[in-house]
Amino acid sequence: MSGPTQCLGPRGVRRGAALTLVFATVLATAAATGSLPHDGAKSSDIAARSVASTVDGDEVADAAARAVADGKSGKAAAEEVVSRSGDRWGAVYDERQYEEFEQALDGSYTGVGIAAKRSADGLVEVARVQPGGPADRAGIEPGDLLRTIDGHRIDKRPVAEAVALLRGDRTDADAGTTVVLGVQRGAALRTETLHRARLTTEAVTVRRIGPGRSDSSAAVLIEVDSFTRGSGARIRDAVRDAPAGAGVLLDLRGNSGGLVTEAVTAASAFLDGGLVATYDVHGEQRALYAQPGGDTVRPLVVLVDGGTMSAAELLTGALQDRGRAVTVGSRTFGKGSVQMPSKLPGGSVAELTVGHYRTPAGRGVDGRGITPDLAVRSGAEQRAETVLSGLGGGS
Repeated sequence: MSGPTQCLGPRGVRRGAALTLVFATVLATAAATGSLPHDGAKSSDIAARSVASTVDGDEVADAAARAVADGKSGKAAAEEVVSRSGDRWGAVYDERQYEEFEQALDGSYTGVGIAAKRSADGLVEVARVQPGGPADRAGIEPGDLLRTIDGHRIDKRPVAEAVALLRGDRTDADAGTTVVLGVQRGAALRTETLHRARLTTEAVTVRRIGPGRSDSSAAVLIEVDSFTRGSGARIRDAVRDAPAGAGVLLDLRGNSGGLVTEAVTAASAFLDGGLVATYDVHGEQRALYAQPGGDTVRPLVVLVDGGTMSAAELLTGALQDRGRAVTVGSRTFGKGSVQMPSKLPGGSVAELTVGHYRTPAGRGVDGRGITPDLAVRSGAEQRAETVLSGLGGGS
């Protein structure tokens, strides 16, 4: 890889990953009542042992108010309180960043059009390239390895950190800004300079798979990149439209999460009501339930990996605990804390950790992830198709 490299420091990692989470992994607790974003919540990656290290929202708001009254930045004052709190994923965003967050929930984002995953060797691999996006125009292809991003070595860093760097942090995240990638294909290393662009994604794609894919009973692959608005309904419709008896391979690899209401709607496609997850907000216990009438008979296999996060883990845990699916792949990321957004004096928004969610069997996800029923690192999709075929779902 040409060009200088440097290690990622903890502060930079935290900030970049937090931005990724606010743009891509909102666990909307109160969205169950349709009140996102002001009464929403976000699923974030905070270890269970750090639960006590949260900050009081009133303290953050008071700091912002005092700063604004003195003619200073309320956002900067709030950030200082949050940084001292020990709330690993607590963060403060300005109005532009929060607008990006809102747009991300509708499937729009600023980036280079790369979906990343963990390779069999533990490196960061390009999973998908958005057609017509900056990465596609630069000739980057699925299977390429990302070795550096803007000089940062990312060899075995979490996928979330790589995605955060691709999207940019603060002032360098606008459309038109550049990001320099060190890309490896086979033994060849090269450097590509890409310009970020405003992109619109299709969160759910559906296609037939297997040697008999032209057959009316062929298995159906449903790939879910994220749980943006409307994605749950698209999954439900894809299941309803699948031929009778055809199995479903639900691919959640690289899915960094999204609106939990969309994940619950997706769960409702495969469950006849019942518990999807429990969660707490400031110690108050709450629950999320699937709607009745889902397809409980169709064979189902769920594909996961280290890039499967938050709401995607919630869905995986529900289907696994309820005995509805066989899960295949590698351990998921491990993100299960709930954060609530609140508007601060001066217009910025604070996201602070207030609780955690658990699977129907009471399993916590934070820092643990979900272990699939069948652990596979290489050729996971092919193995999943074999499992689906063994369940009588074709492929």
